[in-house]
This record gives sequence, C-alpha cells and structure tokens, in this order.
Amino acid sequence: MHDLGTFVVTVFMGFFAMMNPIANTAVFVGMTASKSPQETRKIAFKALFCAFCIVAVFCLLGKGIFSLFGITLPALRLAGGILVFLVGYHMLQGKQSKIHSHQEATQTAVQIEEDEGDIAISPLALPILAGPGTLATAMNYSASGDITHILVTIAAFAVLCVITFVCFIAGPQLVEKIGEGGISIVTRIMGLILTVIGMQMLIQGVHDAVMLFGPTAS
Repeated sequence: MHDLGTFVVTVFMGFFAMMNPIANTAVFVGMTASKSPQETRKIAFKALFCAFCIVAVFCLLGKGIFSLFGITLPALRLAGGILVFLVGYHMLQGKQSKIHSHQEATQTAVQIEEDEGDIAISPLALPILAGPGTLATAMNYSASGDITHILVTIAAFAVLCVITFVCFIAGPQLVEKIGEGGISIVTRIMGLILTVIGMQMLIQGVHDAVMLFGPTAS
C-alpha cells in the first residue's frame, strides 16, 4: 500500500510539473483574450479532453507500441529521462524548452485563429498539454503493463486535467493575482522537479539495461 501511495504521488507530481497548469494558464489567457466566456470554456474543455484521450491511448497501447517497434523498457526510460530532464533544465533556467514552446505555440495560435482554425486541438492539446515530454512521462509510468500502474497513470492525468480546467476558467483572475514573478517562480520549481524525475528515469533505465543486457542477463 505504501509503494502504491508513493507511486500515485510520483505520477501526479510528474504530470503536474510537466504540464505546469499555472504557466499554461497564462498562455491560455493570451490565446483566448478575444473570446467570450462561453467560447473560452468550450476551448478549455475540448483542449483538455483531447489531451486526456491522447495520453490515455498512449498509456493503454504503450506495451503494444513497444512490441510493434521492438522497443525495450530501458530504452524508453533512457530516452524519456533525457527528454524530461531537458524540459526541466530549460524551465529551471527560466526558459521554455522548444519541445513545449509557449511562444511558438502562441504564434501558431494567432495564425490558426486568422485562418478560423481550432486552437483547442493545436497548439493547446498538442504540443502544449500533451507534448512529447508528457507522453514520455505517461509511457514511462505505464510501460510495465501492470493494470494498476496504467489505471493510476490515467487517473492522475485526469485529476490534473480537472485542475487545469479550473485554472483556465479562472485564468484572468489567477494571472492577475500571481503576476509574472509568481509564474516565473512556479515554473522554476516545476523545472527542478522535472530534472530530478528525468534523472531518476535515466538511473532506472541504466539499471534496467544492465540487468537486461549485462553479463549476468543470460
């Protein structure tokens, strides 16, 4: 029970740090500034629902994807660890990784809005909410194929989506109260958490690779 509780907290904090609802709220407010409250609520729900579906699919089909492409779990943890570490490192420096680039996504959103496109799908759902780092985190925690781990990973992301939805709806008031300085501090803290999670994934990946391919493997 203790191990399961630790796993639940670890998964939730990993997703929370990667998605960073506070910083993403500022991005969301900027993208939907010209929208009515009803349109804003609709965009927020659609973006988060799409992000949840994407992550859930990767969690459920992760093991099948591995089998299809001949990917081993240590390889995922090593690659995912590097990816998560890089995202966290850039956040720790007060910058945005190109993997989850808010500035680029905002420019894309402006272009999409001009073309009467749907910003809920792109760039909100992809790549801001369910970007490569988020997917790597999800697959790392659910890749063992254990049904409990898969369900916990999906449930943790669902809870985070609800929290993010509330933040998006209360976006203008939240951004006004926290301010740029507060958002910067939260981003750096989330970056620190992500770098630690990324390093832990790397260590686990190296350990698993040694166990799988080392001299004693056979």
